[in-house]
Amino acid sequence: MTDSRTIVTRRPPSALGEFWHYFAMNKGAVVGLVVFVLLVIVALFAPWIAPYSPDQQFRDSLLTPPVWEAGGKAAFLLGTDPVGRDMLSRLIHGSRYSLFIGLVVVVLSLFSGIILGALAGYFRGWVDALIMRVMDIILAFPSLLLALVLVSILGPGLFNAMLAIAVVLQPHFARLTRAAVMAEKNREYVTSAKMAGAGHMRLILVTILPNCVGPLIVQATLSFSNAILEAAALGFLGLGAQPPTPEWGTMLATAREFILRAPWVVTFPGLAILVTVLAINLVGDGLRDALDPKLKRS
Repeated sequence: MTDSRTIVTRRPPSALGEFWHYFAMNKGAVVGLVVFVLLVIVALFAPWIAPYSPDQQFRDSLLTPPVWEAGGKAAFLLGTDPVGRDMLSRLIHGSRYSLFIGLVVVVLSLFSGIILGALAGYFRGWVDALIMRVMDIILAFPSLLLALVLVSILGPGLFNAMLAIAVVLQPHFARLTRAAVMAEKNREYVTSAKMAGAGHMRLILVTILPNCVGPLIVQATLSFSNAILEAAALGFLGLGAQPPTPEWGTMLATAREFILRAPWVVTFPGLAILVTVLAINLVGDGLRDALDPKLKRS
């Protein structure tokens, strides 16, 4: 009689499974991800979720308080603004603008920053000196002040505000990409690709950059929240999105004179900005824990 033994081999976790394992260890990051996903869903389906059009005015319901306060109406759960527009509808539609601003700014700054940083880190010499000195000059100015100057030159408007914020955030990606490229360019796999006849563009785009993605993803997440804050600040100062656009910063600007008489017209847009930025920052912390090998725990 022979003993039969069953050898059980444990399959190594997939890359996605390992990523989620370390990401889920940060409970705040999971909560932030849930909130962010809900915001994306609200933004995508805003026309169907919002009770009214964001520009629809109810002249018989000016500055109606929220439904739980005295004088509130069930038709307007979060009350109305000074011209009778439903606050809930404007907040829901405003999420589209805020997330759109964050996405466009991150794409513009990420794309240009990666190109400049990769060129500086790969070729070094005068190319590196020229690009990095320009980035240093941009970083020498306070971000909001520089964005204000750029928007003042380009003219107020949503597109110009996004362009200005992208210029302000670009140096962070350029410096991060430069450092990552410099760390990777002398490794064995890059030398092997060179000896195999790979050109400069292939070395940068195909060989080196894919190994620099982790820090860039974390920076992109944090820049997303910074872009929303900067756009809200420009909108509040009248240089970003212009009325009657239901952008959260613009809503704050048009309602600030009613802060004592009708505090809800300022409180709800401010809370929307706070919750969105906090959720994105929590997700960024979780991504950092999951993508940085030094922070992974066995």
